Amino acid sequence: MVRQRRNGGIKLEFKEKCCMIIGTGISGIGAATLLYEKGAKITVYDANKKVDRKKVQEKLEKVKATIIIGEFDYDTIASYDLLVISPGVPIDNPIVMAFKEKNVPVWGEIELAYHFEKGTIVAITGTNGKTTTTALTGQIIGAWAKSSYVVGNIGNPYTTQADKTDKDSYTIAEISSFQLETIHQFHPKVSAILNITPDHLDRHHTMECYVETKERISVNQNKGDVCVLNYEDSYLVDFGNICNADVIWFSSKRKPPKGAKTQKSVYVEGEHIKYTDGRNDFDIICVQDMNLIGVHNYENVCAAIAMCVAVGVPFDIIINEVKHFKAVEHRIEYVATKNDVVYYNDSKGTNPDASIKAIKAMSRPTILIGGGFDKGANFDMYTAAFNPMIKMLVLMGQTSEKIAQSAKQQGFENIVYAKDLEEVVHICAAYAKPGDAVLLSPACASWDMFDNYEQRGRMFKEYVNLL
Repeated sequence: MVRQRRNGGIKLEFKEKCCMIIGTGISGIGAATLLYEKGAKITVYDANKKVDRKKVQEKLEKVKATIIIGEFDYDTIASYDLLVISPGVPIDNPIVMAFKEKNVPVWGEIELAYHFEKGTIVAITGTNGKTTTTALTGQIIGAWAKSSYVVGNIGNPYTTQADKTDKDSYTIAEISSFQLETIHQFHPKVSAILNITPDHLDRHHTMECYVETKERISVNQNKGDVCVLNYEDSYLVDFGNICNADVIWFSSKRKPPKGAKTQKSVYVEGEHIKYTDGRNDFDIICVQDMNLIGVHNYENVCAAIAMCVAVGVPFDIIINEVKHFKAVEHRIEYVATKNDVVYYNDSKGTNPDASIKAIKAMSRPTILIGGGFDKGANFDMYTAAFNPMIKMLVLMGQTSEKIAQSAKQQGFENIVYAKDLEEVVHICAAYAKPGDAVLLSPACASWDMFDNYEQRGRMFKEYVNLL
């Protein structure tokens, strides 16, 4: 392919190039559309034989593309110039491996979009808290910058926005480990790794691989760039010593010490979130003045403040936006109060660590709803967090028995099983007493019973509101 310069980086010329996109979800459709607009010849592939070809074509709208569903013809690989894979496609997939063996470049949506980015990139990853932190950072920067785009794993494909950027715009990107597997030149000005706890080990196989994948968000950063890291995460403390970028720490427990690589930090002291530039400390906001609850959310706010300070947002704008920001959908989201029982939707709690944070945020005796698709997680830390707040556990889905056994080993016996989410809600309503809370925080992915965690959360809210 012909290469040309782009803002100090490299851009590929796509006109008349043959590009295959694997995946027909929003990421795959976004990639196909962008490439087609740049003059590429498009082939879209989905291995799922149940995919409706007509619906795929409808999603592609005006894109002229060859659509292949089901069996893949390996003999065609040599005819392609680029393979773009959706986040749900593992890099060790046999088709992906075959493309690599033929020396065909393999990119993800993030890498593809980056080659059309003209502004400043702020990129956020971590096991938990990504969506809240991305949304908050986007809201703050959006109130300050002339134009900004919130993209990535938050549900807005980067490929649909990258071509709209200009030299004065800001792109705030939520990036998953799946998306980080396929970056090559992607280079954010500011990056953040919020935390790293076991997750997606069915995909990454080892914790070491998962950690290294998360750390890739700053692989192309240099001195003068900024990487925001959690001082309370041992993986990230180690990484801070070798990270190429300048580090800004954040902490929910203490003021991080100054170091050779960093003088700046954002931290919680008492009920106040503070910022230090290494010489002076500044009060930013009292946690009682925020709509977000829980220590995990204080960490999210600290990280967002650090990133916004790094790009130059004034304190008064930061304070005002933090004060008025509300929790994102599906993350300890208030649903309703029924008979003095408060219902919370934390469907985005798709791993044990995320759900532990939700449990710790509860201030009432709580009936917990757990269970779902098995990603290979260990639930002992999850069930150990039940006392003293969790009074009852209602389980559904693939991991029900696995979680139940873990809970029983912790001495927790008040467990009920349900066949589906509707039954779960009725069980909770029957057992809850005035003054209780009901928390959907499954500690598992949703794929055994739902299309995604959003569908699970919205169905939960529907059933609660029908009570």
